[in-house]
Amino acid sequence: YVIPDERGLGKSEGAWNGPFSVQEQEDGHDIVEWIAAQPWCTGKVGMMGISWFGMIQRFVAAQAPPHLAAIFPYEAANDLYGVAYEGGVIQPFWWELEREIPAHTTQSESEKLYSPEELEARFDAIGANRDIALNSNYVRLLARRRTAFFDQLLHPENDDFWARRRSRDKVHNIKVPVYTASCWIPFFKPFMQAVWDDLNDPTLNVPKKAAIFGHHIHTQLPGPPELKYEALRWYDHWMKGVDTGIMDEPPIRLFVMGINQYRYEHEWPLARTQWTKLYLRPFGALAPLPEPTDAEPDPLVHRPPIISTERDSVRYATPPMSAPTEITGPVVLNLHAALDQPDATFIAKLWAVGPGGERFPLCRGVLKASHRALDEETSTPWNPVHPHVNPQPVVPGEVNHYAIGFPTISYVFRPGERLELEIATCDPIDIPWHHRLNVMGPLPSMTLTYYKLYRDRDHASHLLVPVIPPGGAHG
Repeated sequence: YVIPDERGLGKSEGAWNGPFSVQEQEDGHDIVEWIAAQPWCTGKVGMMGISWFGMIQRFVAAQAPPHLAAIFPYEAANDLYGVAYEGGVIQPFWWELEREIPAHTTQSESEKLYSPEELEARFDAIGANRDIALNSNYVRLLARRRTAFFDQLLHPENDDFWARRRSRDKVHNIKVPVYTASCWIPFFKPFMQAVWDDLNDPTLNVPKKAAIFGHHIHTQLPGPPELKYEALRWYDHWMKGVDTGIMDEPPIRLFVMGINQYRYEHEWPLARTQWTKLYLRPFGALAPLPEPTDAEPDPLVHRPPIISTERDSVRYATPPMSAPTEITGPVVLNLHAALDQPDATFIAKLWAVGPGGERFPLCRGVLKASHRALDEETSTPWNPVHPHVNPQPVVPGEVNHYAIGFPTISYVFRPGERLELEIATCDPIDIPWHHRLNVMGPLPSMTLTYYKLYRDRDHASHLLVPVIPPGGAHG
Protein backbone atom coordinates (compact mmCIF):
# COMPACT_ATOMS: atom_id res chain seq x y z
CA TYR A 1 0.00 0.00 0.00
CA VAL A 2 1.00 3.64 -0.44
CA ILE A 3 0.62 6.52 2.03
CA PRO A 4 1.86 9.61 0.17
CA ASP A 5 3.05 12.89 1.67
CA GLU A 6 1.41 15.73 -0.19
CA ARG A 7 3.37 18.78 -1.28
CA GLY A 8 5.10 20.62 1.53
CA LEU A 9 4.60 17.80 4.04
CA GLY A 10 6.97 15.09 5.22
CA LYS A 11 9.49 14.26 2.52
CA SER A 12 7.61 15.83 -0.39
CA GLU A 13 8.83 19.02 -2.03
CA GLY A 14 6.70 22.06 -2.78
CA ALA A 15 4.38 24.11 -0.56
CA TRP A 16 1.35 22.99 1.42
CA ASN A 17 -1.75 25.14 0.86
CA GLY A 18 -3.84 23.69 3.66
CA PRO A 19 -6.27 20.76 3.79
CA PHE A 20 -8.06 19.69 0.61
CA SER A 21 -6.78 22.47 -1.62
CA VAL A 22 -7.37 22.16 -5.35
CA GLN A 23 -3.68 21.29 -5.61
CA GLU A 24 -4.12 18.36 -3.22
CA GLN A 25 -7.20 17.13 -5.09
CA GLU A 26 -5.47 17.19 -8.47
CA ASP A 27 -2.29 15.65 -7.09
CA GLY A 28 -4.42 12.76 -5.81
CA HIS A 29 -5.38 11.95 -9.38
CA ASP A 30 -1.71 11.82 -10.41
CA ILE A 31 -0.77 9.65 -7.43
CA VAL A 32 -3.43 7.07 -8.34
CA GLU A 33 -2.17 6.94 -11.91
CA TRP A 34 1.47 6.69 -10.78
CA ILE A 35 0.60 3.73 -8.55
CA ALA A 36 -1.25 2.02 -11.39
CA ALA A 37 1.83 2.28 -13.61
CA GLN A 38 4.13 0.51 -11.14
CA PRO A 39 5.21 -3.07 -11.99
CA TRP A 40 3.86 -4.37 -8.66
CA CYS A 41 0.35 -3.00 -9.34
CA THR A 42 -2.42 -4.91 -11.15
CA GLY A 43 -3.68 -1.68 -12.67
CA LYS A 44 -6.54 -1.37 -10.20
CA VAL A 45 -6.23 1.09 -7.31
CA GLY A 46 -8.52 1.51 -4.31
CA MET A 47 -8.54 4.11 -1.56
CA MET A 48 -9.08 3.48 2.14
CA GLY A 49 -8.85 5.60 5.26
CA ILE A 50 -10.45 7.47 8.13
CA SER A 51 -11.02 11.21 8.59
CA TRP A 52 -8.62 13.15 6.33
CA PHE A 53 -7.69 9.91 4.53
CA GLY A 54 -11.40 9.38 3.94
CA MET A 55 -12.36 12.94 3.01
CA ILE A 56 -9.77 13.19 0.26
CA GLN A 57 -11.20 10.11 -1.49
CA ARG A 58 -14.28 11.88 -2.87
CA PHE A 59 -12.16 14.74 -4.19
CA VAL A 60 -9.76 12.35 -5.93
CA ALA A 61 -12.54 10.16 -7.31
CA ALA A 62 -14.24 13.26 -8.72
CA GLN A 63 -11.07 13.83 -10.79
CA ALA A 64 -11.88 10.49 -12.49
CA PRO A 65 -8.44 8.85 -12.55
CA PRO A 66 -8.84 5.98 -15.06
CA HIS A 67 -7.29 3.30 -12.83
CA LEU A 68 -9.26 4.03 -9.65
CA ALA A 69 -11.49 1.00 -9.04
CA ALA A 70 -13.45 1.90 -5.88
CA ILE A 71 -13.34 4.01 -2.72
CA PHE A 72 -14.21 3.45 0.94
CA PRO A 73 -14.38 6.79 2.83
CA TYR A 74 -14.75 6.19 6.57
CA GLU A 75 -15.78 8.86 9.09
CA ALA A 76 -15.25 11.32 6.25
CA ALA A 77 -17.11 14.63 6.24
CA ASN A 78 -18.27 16.04 2.91
CA ASP A 79 -18.71 19.65 4.10
CA LEU A 80 -15.56 21.17 5.55
CA TYR A 81 -17.29 24.38 6.60
CA GLY A 82 -19.51 22.33 8.89
CA VAL A 83 -16.39 20.90 10.56
CA ALA A 84 -14.57 24.23 10.89
CA TYR A 85 -17.70 26.14 11.94
CA GLU A 86 -20.11 23.82 13.71
CA GLY A 87 -23.49 25.48 13.27
CA GLY A 88 -21.62 28.69 12.42
CA VAL A 89 -19.51 28.52 15.62
CA ILE A 90 -15.73 28.32 15.27
CA GLN A 91 -14.27 24.91 16.08
CA PRO A 92 -10.52 24.58 16.80
CA PHE A 93 -10.44 21.37 14.76
CA TRP A 94 -7.90 22.64 12.22
CA TRP A 95 -5.61 24.10 14.86
CA GLU A 96 -5.54 20.82 16.78
CA LEU A 97 -5.00 18.91 13.55
CA GLU A 98 -2.34 21.26 12.22
CA ARG A 99 -0.21 20.89 15.35
CA GLU A 100 0.55 17.33 14.25
CA ILE A 101 1.09 17.88 10.54
CA PRO A 102 4.79 17.65 9.57
CA ALA A 103 4.69 20.69 7.28
CA HIS A 104 8.03 22.17 6.25
CA THR A 105 6.91 24.65 3.57
CA THR A 106 3.50 26.30 3.70
CA GLN A 107 1.51 29.02 1.99
CA SER A 108 -2.05 29.63 3.10
CA GLU A 109 -4.65 30.01 0.39
CA SER A 110 -5.55 33.40 1.85
CA GLU A 111 -2.01 34.59 1.09
CA LYS A 112 -2.58 33.58 -2.53
CA LEU A 113 -6.11 35.00 -2.79
CA TYR A 114 -5.70 38.47 -1.34
CA SER A 115 -3.39 41.41 -1.79
CA PRO A 116 -1.21 42.23 1.23
CA GLU A 117 -3.51 45.15 2.05
CA GLU A 118 -6.71 43.10 1.92
CA LEU A 119 -5.09 40.27 3.85
CA GLU A 120 -4.15 42.64 6.68
CA ALA A 121 -7.63 44.19 6.67
CA ARG A 122 -9.22 40.76 7.04
CA PHE A 123 -6.69 39.86 9.72
CA ASP A 124 -7.53 43.00 11.69
CA ALA A 125 -11.28 42.37 11.35
CA ILE A 126 -10.96 38.86 12.76
CA GLY A 127 -8.70 40.08 15.54
CA ALA A 128 -11.33 42.66 16.51
CA ASN A 129 -13.93 39.95 17.09
CA ARG A 130 -14.61 40.19 20.83
CA ASP A 131 -14.86 36.42 21.23
CA ILE A 132 -11.38 36.04 19.73
CA ALA A 133 -9.78 39.19 21.15
CA LEU A 134 -10.57 38.12 24.72
CA ASN A 135 -9.59 34.47 24.20
CA SER A 136 -5.88 34.11 24.91
CA ASN A 137 -5.65 30.83 22.97
CA TYR A 138 -7.06 32.36 19.80
CA VAL A 139 -5.04 35.57 20.08
CA ARG A 140 -1.89 33.48 20.28
CA LEU A 141 -2.92 31.24 17.38
CA LEU A 142 -4.04 34.06 15.12
CA ALA A 143 -0.70 35.80 15.57
CA ARG A 144 1.12 32.66 14.41
CA ARG A 145 -0.84 32.60 11.14
CA ARG A 146 -0.62 28.84 10.82
CA THR A 147 -1.79 27.84 7.37
CA ALA A 148 -4.99 25.87 7.95
CA PHE A 149 -6.30 27.65 11.03
CA PHE A 150 -5.43 31.06 9.59
CA ASP A 151 -7.46 30.26 6.47
CA GLN A 152 -10.33 29.03 8.63
CA LEU A 153 -10.47 32.18 10.75
CA LEU A 154 -10.35 34.43 7.69
CA HIS A 155 -13.39 32.70 6.13
CA PRO A 156 -16.17 32.73 8.77
CA GLU A 157 -18.94 32.36 6.19
CA ASN A 158 -19.63 29.50 3.81
CA ASP A 159 -18.01 31.21 0.83
CA ASP A 160 -16.08 30.08 -2.26
CA PHE A 161 -13.10 29.09 -0.11
CA TRP A 162 -15.24 26.37 1.48
CA ALA A 163 -17.03 25.53 -1.78
CA ARG A 164 -13.71 24.36 -3.20
CA ARG A 165 -13.48 22.01 -0.19
CA ARG A 166 -17.07 20.76 -0.29
CA SER A 167 -16.95 17.30 -1.83
CA ARG A 168 -20.73 16.97 -1.61
CA ASP A 169 -20.95 19.25 -4.65
CA LYS A 170 -18.47 17.15 -6.65
CA VAL A 171 -19.76 13.60 -6.22
CA HIS A 172 -21.70 13.75 -9.50
CA ASN A 173 -18.31 13.37 -11.20
CA ILE A 174 -17.51 10.12 -9.39
CA LYS A 175 -17.69 7.06 -11.66
CA VAL A 176 -16.49 4.29 -9.33
CA PRO A 177 -18.32 2.30 -6.60
CA VAL A 178 -18.54 4.04 -3.22
CA TYR A 179 -18.88 2.50 0.24
CA THR A 180 -19.38 5.28 2.81
CA ALA A 181 -19.15 4.32 6.47
CA SER A 182 -18.86 5.77 9.93
CA CYS A 183 -19.26 4.99 13.59
CA TRP A 184 -21.84 6.72 15.73
CA ILE A 185 -20.11 10.06 16.31
CA PRO A 186 -22.02 12.16 18.86
CA PHE A 187 -20.62 15.43 17.51
CA PHE A 188 -19.69 16.96 14.15
CA LYS A 189 -22.82 16.34 12.09
CA PRO A 190 -21.00 16.48 8.69
CA PHE A 191 -19.19 13.20 9.40
CA MET A 192 -22.45 11.31 9.89
CA GLN A 193 -24.47 13.28 7.35
CA ALA A 194 -21.99 12.40 4.59
CA VAL A 195 -23.00 8.73 4.83
CA TRP A 196 -26.63 9.53 4.09
CA ASP A 197 -25.82 12.23 1.54
CA ASP A 198 -23.81 9.76 -0.52
CA LEU A 199 -26.49 7.09 -0.23
CA ASN A 200 -29.40 9.36 -1.16
CA ASP A 201 -27.76 11.59 -3.78
CA PRO A 202 -29.18 10.58 -7.19
CA THR A 203 -26.29 12.32 -8.97
CA LEU A 204 -23.88 9.82 -7.37
CA ASN A 205 -25.12 7.20 -9.80
CA VAL A 206 -22.75 4.33 -9.02
CA PRO A 207 -22.93 1.09 -7.00
CA LYS A 208 -22.90 2.21 -3.38
CA LYS A 209 -23.23 0.97 0.15
CA ALA A 210 -23.50 2.57 3.60
CA ALA A 211 -22.65 1.34 7.08
CA ILE A 212 -22.65 2.63 10.62
CA PHE A 213 -20.46 0.61 12.93
CA GLY A 214 -20.44 0.51 16.73
CA HIS A 215 -19.98 3.49 19.02
CA HIS A 216 -16.29 4.25 18.71
CA ILE A 217 -13.69 6.93 19.38
CA HIS A 218 -12.59 8.66 16.18
CA THR A 219 -8.85 8.40 16.85
CA GLN A 220 -8.87 5.11 18.74
CA LEU A 221 -6.88 2.34 17.08
CA PRO A 222 -7.10 -0.20 15.62
CA GLY A 223 -10.79 0.58 15.02
CA PRO A 224 -13.83 -1.68 14.97
CA PRO A 225 -13.00 -5.14 13.58
CA GLU A 226 -16.21 -5.15 11.54
CA LEU A 227 -14.82 -2.28 9.49
CA LYS A 228 -11.82 -4.30 8.36
CA TYR A 229 -13.88 -7.32 7.38
CA GLU A 230 -16.36 -5.18 5.46
CA ALA A 231 -13.61 -3.30 3.63
CA LEU A 232 -11.96 -6.59 2.70
CA ARG A 233 -15.23 -7.93 1.27
CA TRP A 234 -15.73 -4.67 -0.65
CA TYR A 235 -12.31 -4.64 -2.26
CA ASP A 236 -12.19 -8.37 -2.93
CA HIS A 237 -15.37 -7.82 -4.94
CA TRP A 238 -14.34 -4.72 -6.91
CA MET A 239 -10.59 -5.28 -7.28
CA LYS A 240 -10.25 -9.07 -7.44
CA GLY A 241 -13.62 -10.12 -8.83
CA VAL A 242 -14.29 -12.39 -5.84
CA ASP A 243 -17.97 -13.04 -5.17
CA THR A 244 -18.16 -12.01 -1.51
CA GLY A 245 -21.93 -11.49 -1.58
CA ILE A 246 -21.57 -7.90 -0.46
CA MET A 247 -23.61 -6.49 -3.34
CA ASP A 248 -26.41 -9.02 -2.73
CA GLU A 249 -27.15 -7.55 0.71
CA PRO A 250 -29.37 -4.54 1.49
CA PRO A 251 -27.54 -1.25 0.98
CA ILE A 252 -27.35 -0.23 4.67
CA ARG A 253 -25.65 -2.05 7.53
CA LEU A 254 -26.61 -0.45 10.83
CA PHE A 255 -25.36 -0.88 14.39
CA VAL A 256 -28.14 -0.22 16.91
CA MET A 257 -26.86 1.08 20.24
CA GLY A 258 -28.53 0.08 23.48
CA ILE A 259 -29.10 -3.47 22.28
CA ASN A 260 -25.70 -3.43 20.46
CA GLN A 261 -26.83 -5.40 17.43
CA TYR A 262 -26.31 -5.07 13.67
CA ARG A 263 -29.10 -5.22 11.13
CA TYR A 264 -29.71 -4.34 7.48
CA GLU A 265 -31.92 -1.57 6.14
CA HIS A 266 -33.00 -0.49 2.66
CA GLU A 267 -33.45 3.28 2.93
CA TRP A 268 -32.73 6.35 5.05
CA PRO A 269 -34.64 7.71 6.88
CA LEU A 270 -36.39 4.40 7.50
CA ALA A 271 -39.72 4.16 5.70
CA ARG A 272 -41.43 2.83 8.83
CA THR A 273 -40.39 5.84 10.94
CA GLN A 274 -43.08 7.30 13.18
CA TRP A 275 -42.11 10.96 13.37
CA THR A 276 -42.92 12.00 16.92
CA LYS A 277 -42.93 15.45 18.50
CA LEU A 278 -41.80 15.70 22.11
CA TYR A 279 -42.68 19.11 23.49
CA LEU A 280 -40.70 21.11 26.04
CA ARG A 281 -42.93 21.54 29.07
CA PRO A 282 -42.69 23.13 32.55
CA PHE A 283 -40.64 21.41 35.25
CA GLY A 284 -38.17 20.01 32.72
CA ALA A 285 -40.57 17.63 31.02
CA LEU A 286 -40.57 16.26 27.46
CA ALA A 287 -44.15 15.31 26.62
CA PRO A 288 -46.20 14.23 23.57
CA LEU A 289 -48.64 17.16 23.94
CA PRO A 290 -47.78 20.88 23.71
CA GLU A 291 -48.23 23.38 26.52
CA PRO A 292 -51.85 24.67 26.46
CA THR A 293 -51.22 27.90 28.41
CA ASP A 294 -49.19 31.11 28.25
CA ALA A 295 -46.42 29.60 30.34
CA GLU A 296 -43.44 31.71 31.28
CA PRO A 297 -40.20 30.93 29.40
CA ASP A 298 -37.30 29.09 30.97
CA PRO A 299 -34.32 31.34 31.75
CA LEU A 300 -30.79 30.44 30.70
CA VAL A 301 -27.71 32.53 31.46
CA HIS A 302 -24.41 32.46 29.60
CA ARG A 303 -21.52 33.50 31.81
CA PRO A 304 -18.45 34.14 29.65
CA PRO A 305 -15.28 32.35 30.74
CA ILE A 306 -13.58 35.68 31.43
CA ILE A 307 -15.86 36.20 34.45
CA SER A 308 -16.91 32.71 35.57
CA THR A 309 -16.21 29.01 35.18
CA GLU A 310 -19.86 28.16 35.83
CA ARG A 311 -21.72 26.57 32.94
CA ASP A 312 -25.50 26.90 32.94
CA SER A 313 -27.89 24.54 31.17
CA VAL A 314 -31.58 23.62 31.09
CA ARG A 315 -32.72 20.00 30.88
CA TYR A 316 -35.92 18.34 29.73
CA ALA A 317 -36.58 14.60 29.98
CA THR A 318 -39.22 12.03 29.15
CA PRO A 319 -40.67 9.78 31.84
CA PRO A 320 -38.85 6.43 32.20
CA MET A 321 -39.58 4.16 29.26
CA SER A 322 -42.07 1.43 30.11
CA ALA A 323 -41.00 -0.79 27.20
CA PRO A 324 -38.03 -0.99 24.82
CA THR A 325 -38.24 2.09 22.58
CA GLU A 326 -36.12 2.59 19.47
CA ILE A 327 -35.09 5.95 18.07
CA THR A 328 -33.28 5.62 14.75
CA GLY A 329 -32.70 8.47 12.33
CA PRO A 330 -32.21 12.23 12.31
CA VAL A 331 -33.40 14.33 15.26
CA VAL A 332 -34.23 18.05 15.17
CA LEU A 333 -34.83 20.58 17.93
CA ASN A 334 -37.29 23.30 16.95
CA LEU A 335 -36.64 25.93 19.59
CA HIS A 336 -38.29 29.30 20.13
CA ALA A 337 -36.07 31.66 22.07
CA ALA A 338 -35.24 35.30 22.76
CA LEU A 339 -31.88 36.86 23.62
CA ASP A 340 -30.80 40.15 25.14
CA GLN A 341 -27.78 40.32 22.77
CA PRO A 342 -27.43 40.44 18.97
CA ASP A 343 -25.88 36.97 18.88
CA ALA A 344 -25.35 33.85 20.98
CA THR A 345 -24.68 30.13 20.73
CA PHE A 346 -27.12 27.28 21.29
CA ILE A 347 -25.63 23.89 22.18
CA ALA A 348 -28.16 21.08 22.47
CA LYS A 349 -27.31 17.56 23.60
CA LEU A 350 -29.32 14.36 23.75
CA TRP A 351 -28.61 11.82 26.48
CA ALA A 352 -29.83 8.37 27.42
CA VAL A 353 -30.25 8.52 31.21
CA GLY A 354 -30.43 5.29 33.20
CA PRO A 355 -32.47 4.58 36.34
CA GLY A 356 -29.44 5.34 38.50
CA GLY A 357 -28.70 8.63 36.75
CA GLU A 358 -25.93 7.28 34.52
CA ARG A 359 -25.75 9.29 31.29
CA PHE A 360 -24.79 8.07 27.83
CA PRO A 361 -24.16 10.77 25.17
CA LEU A 362 -26.19 10.30 22.00
CA CYS A 363 -25.53 13.43 19.94
CA ARG A 364 -24.98 17.17 19.96
CA GLY A 365 -26.31 19.99 17.78
CA VAL A 366 -24.86 23.50 17.62
CA LEU A 367 -26.24 26.71 16.11
CA LYS A 368 -25.10 30.32 16.22
CA ALA A 369 -28.17 32.57 16.51
CA SER A 370 -27.13 34.85 13.64
CA HIS A 371 -26.89 31.78 11.37
CA ARG A 372 -30.49 30.68 12.01
CA ALA A 373 -31.67 31.24 8.40
CA LEU A 374 -32.74 28.10 6.55
CA ASP A 375 -32.23 27.04 2.96
CA GLU A 376 -35.89 26.44 2.20
CA GLU A 377 -35.18 24.49 -1.00
CA THR A 378 -32.93 21.84 0.51
CA SER A 379 -34.21 21.69 4.10
CA THR A 380 -36.60 18.97 5.22
CA PRO A 381 -38.42 18.67 8.56
CA TRP A 382 -35.78 16.12 9.67
CA ASN A 383 -32.72 17.86 8.17
CA PRO A 384 -32.58 21.66 8.52
CA VAL A 385 -29.96 23.14 6.20
CA HIS A 386 -28.43 26.48 7.13
CA PRO A 387 -26.56 28.26 4.29
CA HIS A 388 -24.22 30.08 6.73
CA VAL A 389 -23.93 33.15 4.53
CA ASN A 390 -24.92 36.73 5.35
CA PRO A 391 -25.54 36.10 9.06
CA GLN A 392 -28.27 38.28 10.55
CA PRO A 393 -27.97 39.64 14.11
CA VAL A 394 -30.87 39.01 16.46
CA VAL A 395 -33.13 41.85 17.57
CA PRO A 396 -32.78 41.73 21.37
CA GLY A 397 -36.01 40.59 22.99
CA GLU A 398 -37.47 39.22 19.76
CA VAL A 399 -38.61 35.58 19.77
CA ASN A 400 -37.04 33.61 16.91
CA HIS A 401 -37.27 30.05 15.68
CA TYR A 402 -34.05 28.03 15.74
CA ALA A 403 -33.98 24.69 13.90
CA ILE A 404 -31.05 22.75 15.35
CA GLY A 405 -30.12 19.49 13.64
CA PHE A 406 -28.30 16.66 15.38
CA PRO A 407 -26.05 13.91 14.03
CA THR A 408 -28.19 10.87 13.32
CA ILE A 409 -28.58 8.21 16.00
CA SER A 410 -29.85 4.68 16.53
CA TYR A 411 -30.55 3.69 20.12
CA VAL A 412 -32.97 1.38 21.88
CA PHE A 413 -34.00 2.77 25.26
CA ARG A 414 -34.49 -0.01 27.76
CA PRO A 415 -37.28 0.07 30.36
CA GLY A 416 -36.41 2.62 33.02
CA GLU A 417 -34.23 4.77 30.74
CA ARG A 418 -35.19 8.31 29.77
CA LEU A 419 -34.41 10.54 26.80
CA GLU A 420 -32.98 13.84 28.03
CA LEU A 421 -32.47 17.09 26.13
CA GLU A 422 -29.88 19.49 27.52
CA ILE A 423 -29.65 23.07 26.21
CA ALA A 424 -26.48 24.98 27.06
CA THR A 425 -24.49 27.96 25.83
CA CYS A 426 -20.97 26.55 25.65
CA ASP A 427 -19.15 23.23 25.71
CA PRO A 428 -15.63 23.86 26.98
CA ILE A 429 -14.26 20.31 26.66
CA ASP A 430 -16.61 18.66 24.26
CA ILE A 431 -15.02 15.37 23.21
CA PRO A 432 -13.41 13.03 25.75
CA TRP A 433 -10.96 11.57 23.27
CA HIS A 434 -7.69 10.26 24.63
CA HIS A 435 -6.18 12.15 21.72
CA ARG A 436 -5.59 15.89 22.06
CA LEU A 437 -8.09 16.88 19.39
CA ASN A 438 -10.72 19.48 20.24
CA VAL A 439 -9.84 20.03 23.86
CA MET A 440 -11.14 23.60 23.64
CA GLY A 441 -14.58 22.93 22.19
CA PRO A 442 -16.59 25.48 20.16
CA LEU A 443 -15.44 29.07 20.63
CA PRO A 444 -17.37 30.47 23.64
CA SER A 445 -19.00 33.88 23.59
CA MET A 446 -17.30 36.53 25.72
CA THR A 447 -20.55 38.44 26.31
CA LEU A 448 -22.86 37.96 29.28
CA THR A 449 -26.11 36.82 27.68
CA TYR A 450 -29.60 36.10 28.97
CA TYR A 451 -31.72 33.59 27.07
CA LYS A 452 -35.45 32.97 27.33
CA LEU A 453 -36.56 29.54 26.07
CA TYR A 454 -40.22 29.67 25.08
CA ARG A 455 -42.51 26.63 25.31
CA ASP A 456 -46.05 28.03 25.47
CA ARG A 457 -49.13 27.53 23.30
CA ASP A 458 -47.88 30.11 20.76
CA HIS A 459 -44.28 28.87 20.77
CA ALA A 460 -44.42 25.08 20.86
CA SER A 461 -40.72 24.25 21.13
CA HIS A 462 -40.21 20.54 20.51
CA LEU A 463 -37.94 17.71 19.48
CA LEU A 464 -38.79 15.87 16.27
CA VAL A 465 -37.84 12.27 17.03
CA PRO A 466 -37.77 9.22 14.68
CA VAL A 467 -39.48 6.46 16.65
CA ILE A 468 -39.23 3.00 15.06
CA PRO A 469 -42.08 0.59 15.83
CA PRO A 470 -41.20 -2.94 16.99
CA GLY A 471 -40.76 -5.54 14.26
CA GLY A 472 -40.15 -4.99 10.59
CA ALA A 473 -36.35 -4.94 10.86
CA HIS A 474 -34.13 -6.71 8.38
CA GLY A 475 -31.76 -9.29 9.86
